[in-house]
Amino acid sequence: MTFPHLFSPIGIGGLTVKNRVVLPPHAHVVSSLWGTDAEAERHLGYWAARTSAGWVDGVSAHVRNHLAPGFEPTGVGAQYDGHFRQPYFLDRVGRLAGILHADDTVLTVQMILQGGMPHGASPVPSGPVVNQVPHALTRDEIDWFVEEYAHGAHQVAAAGADGVELHLNHDDMLEYFLSPLTNHRDDEYGGDLAGRLRFPLRILAAVRAALGPDRVVGVRLNLREEEPGGYGIDGPDGAVAIAQALEASGLVDYLSCAIGSPWGNPSYIQSHHHRPAAWSDLAGRVKAAVGLPVVYTGRVTGPQVAEDLLAAGHADLVGMARAIIADGQLLVKARTGRTDDIRPCVGGNECISRRIVEGTPFSCAVNPEAGKEADDASQQAGSTYRVLVVGGGPAGMELAGLAAERGHRVTLWEQRDALGGQLRIAARAPLHDDHLAYLAWQERRLAAAGVEVVTGRTATADDVASYGADRVVVATGAVPRRPAIPGADLPHVHTGADVLADPPELGEHVLVVAQDDHLPPLSLADFLAERGHRVTVVHGTTGPAPLVSRYLLGSILGRLDAGSVTLRASEQPSLIEPGRVTLRHVHSGRTHVLDGVDSVVLSCGAVPATTLHDELRERGIAADLLGDAYAPRRLVFATKQARELALTL
Repeated sequence: MTFPHLFSPIGIGGLTVKNRVVLPPHAHVVSSLWGTDAEAERHLGYWAARTSAGWVDGVSAHVRNHLAPGFEPTGVGAQYDGHFRQPYFLDRVGRLAGILHADDTVLTVQMILQGGMPHGASPVPSGPVVNQVPHALTRDEIDWFVEEYAHGAHQVAAAGADGVELHLNHDDMLEYFLSPLTNHRDDEYGGDLAGRLRFPLRILAAVRAALGPDRVVGVRLNLREEEPGGYGIDGPDGAVAIAQALEASGLVDYLSCAIGSPWGNPSYIQSHHHRPAAWSDLAGRVKAAVGLPVVYTGRVTGPQVAEDLLAAGHADLVGMARAIIADGQLLVKARTGRTDDIRPCVGGNECISRRIVEGTPFSCAVNPEAGKEADDASQQAGSTYRVLVVGGGPAGMELAGLAAERGHRVTLWEQRDALGGQLRIAARAPLHDDHLAYLAWQERRLAAAGVEVVTGRTATADDVASYGADRVVVATGAVPRRPAIPGADLPHVHTGADVLADPPELGEHVLVVAQDDHLPPLSLADFLAERGHRVTVVHGTTGPAPLVSRYLLGSILGRLDAGSVTLRASEQPSLIEPGRVTLRHVHSGRTHVLDGVDSVVLSCGAVPATTLHDELRERGIAADLLGDAYAPRRLVFATKQARELALTL
C-alpha cells in the first residue's frame, strides 16, 4: 500500500515541507513546555519521537493578557503573563526547533489568546453553555495587543522556529472579533467583514514585520460556526469570504482549517461519534476559492484517510494529532508498508478529557507509552520469566503484549471464545468501530510477539497452580453491578452488558438507570434508540455523565436528542414494578411514579471478579491483580496499569 500524495513534499512560503502531515498543537496535554524543567524535558521527548512528520505546528503559546489591576479573570482565557514573556521561551523553543530541524521537520508556533473570558469584541457571552460576559476591548487595548503579538513573533524568530500561526478559531479572542455572533461593535472594528477583520489583519501585519521575510505566517480558521448568528461556509461573512480576504491581504502563507467549538456538537476535537474527516469537503471549498495551501484537521484517523482526502483535493496537507498520539511511528509504518502494525486511535478523547475533568495525568487509552518515550519500555527485561495472564480483556492483552515484547514467555488464558472482554461487548453500541479495530490490532500484536493465546479456557486455582508460572497476573475483569433497588431482580430488568451482548425483547419504552459517571449509560441509550425503542435515562447527578468532557459530551447528547431520548436529572429509582417505576429526587426526596415502562436496563458500573485471585491468595500463590479485577474503570486506566505492571516483570 502506497500513499503518493501523503509522502510528497510541498512548498509553504519559502519553506519545503517533506510530507503532507502537520502535527497541530496538542502536546501541552502530554506535558507542558512551559512547566518545570522535568515537564519540558518530557514534552521535548514526546516530539523527538515524532519527527517523521513534515511539519510540527505543535507549540501553542498564549499571548500576554491586558488586565486591569485587581481584575481576576476566570475560565478558558484566564492567562496572565503569557508564554512569549517567559525567560525560558527562547531556550525551550530553540531546543525543540533543533530537534525537529535535525530531521528536516518544520516548526511553527501557534499564537493564541482564548477569548470570551476575559476579553472579547463586545459584552456578549461566547456560547450557549458559557454565560460569562467578557470585557470589550477599547481601541487603546487593541493597540496594546497588536504590539504584544509583534513581540511574540520576534521571540519566535529569535528562537529559530520557522514561523507562526494565528489562532482565529474555537474560542480565541480574535474569532470573537471575526464572528458576527459575538462582534456587535459600531466602530471601525465591527460591522461588515472588513471591519471585523481589521484587528486580526493589524496583528498579521505586525507579526509579518517582526518575523522577517524568511518565515511563514498562517491562520487557523473555523470553517463554520455552529450557533445561529455565526458565520457559515458561504455568503459575505462565510469562511470562503474570510479566506479570500486573508489571501488578498498578502500577509498569509497558508490556511489551516478546522470545524467545531469547545462546547458543542461537533467539538473541534471530534470523537468517535463522527466519521473520519467528516467535514473535509468544506476545506475543499476553501481550497478551490484561494491559491494558498490549505491544511485540514479533524479526525484524520490514519494514513488512508489522509491520502483519500488529499487525493480528493480537499486539502494540501492534513493535521493529525490523536492518531500520532496513539502511534508515534504511524508515518514510518505507513511509508514502509506496515499499516497493519499501526496502533489505531479510538477517538475517545481521554488524551485531553481526563486532565481537564478529573485532573489526572495525561494518558492515551490505547497507547500507554505516549508521553513516556524517554522511559523506553521496549528495553528487554533483565530476567526472562514464564508469565501466565488469566483474562483477555484490554488489561490482560496490553500486559501480555508488552511483557512478551520485553522478552518474557507469556501465555494468555481467556474464558470466552474471543479476546476483548467487556470492551468487545461495549463496542456493539453505535459508532464504536474504532474500538473493534483496536482489539484486532491487539490480537495481531500478541501473535507477532509470540504470546500463546488460549481461548475458551476457564481457569481454576488448580489450573494456575499446576501451570507453574514464574509470575501470574489475574485480569478476570468485572461483572455488572445490580444496585439494591427493590424490584431490580424482576424478569423485565436487565443489565446493559446483557442487552448489548444479546438484546432480549424489551418492549417499546425502556428506562435506563444510569449509575455510571462516564459514557456507558449514554452509549446504551443510543443503542436502544437506534433499535427503535422509546428511551428514558435517569441519572442521580445534576447532569449526564459528569466525567465526560465537553470534547465528547455534545456529540453523544446530540445523537440522543435526535433519537428522542429523554434525560431526567437528579433522580433514581426507589421501586421497580411491572409496568412502572417509582423515581425519587435525590435532593428533595420527592417521589413520583413513571408509568408505561416496559423494561428497565441497569447501567450501573461493575464490581471486580476476584474469585480466582482470592482462591490463589488462600493457597499462598502470589498473583498480581490487574484492570477491572482490581477496580472497574475505563480503558485508559486498564492499559496504563498494565504497562506499569509489565515494566516490573
